[in-house]
Amino acid sequence: MKKLILIVTLISSIFVMAQKEDKLPYHEIPEYTENYSAGTVASRMIDGLGFRYFWATDGIREEDLNYRPSESGRSCEETIDHIFWLSNVIRNSISLEKSEDKIKELSFDEKRRQTLLNFKEVSDILKTTEDISKFDNEKFPFWNLINGPISDAIWHCGQVVMLRRVSGNPFNSKVSLFAGKLRE
Repeated sequence: MKKLILIVTLISSIFVMAQKEDKLPYHEIPEYTENYSAGTVASRMIDGLGFRYFWATDGIREEDLNYRPSESGRSCEETIDHIFWLSNVIRNSISLEKSEDKIKELSFDEKRRQTLLNFKEVSDILKTTEDISKFDNEKFPFWNLINGPISDAIWHCGQVVMLRRVSGNPFNSKVSLFAGKLRE
């Protein structure tokens, strides 16, 4: 009996540790910083996007992914693919390490995970950056990231929420976008 309890405890501990290692960012919005700078404000925008994306895609079913509102409209999965692509554009504009767009090779869970990790990496970089003009490039200033891919990704998160609602799987009603956490 003691051996059985020990084995169950050991397996449970391994399972809990594996879950902690596999935990995705943005279940909740991280605590805000005490100081305001261009970098911390831009970081918080990305955190808000990451939180919205986490919950927009949490619990998505295959039928939600396949839902297409019209013949000419994007399916939910195609919209999520576009957000993944946008997360790579944002990350590649901020990070020294460039990532490749491998959408077709990834499962939905892998795309979701990588999108969230991209947002987290960008947020962490921006949080420690005083002068975000260093992310200007030869084509565009940082401003274009805000009104371009960042705003576009936020827009498309709303579309995912709407598409999943229409396909019969509404967004978690306990999510507080204002507080950045689940309501009790």
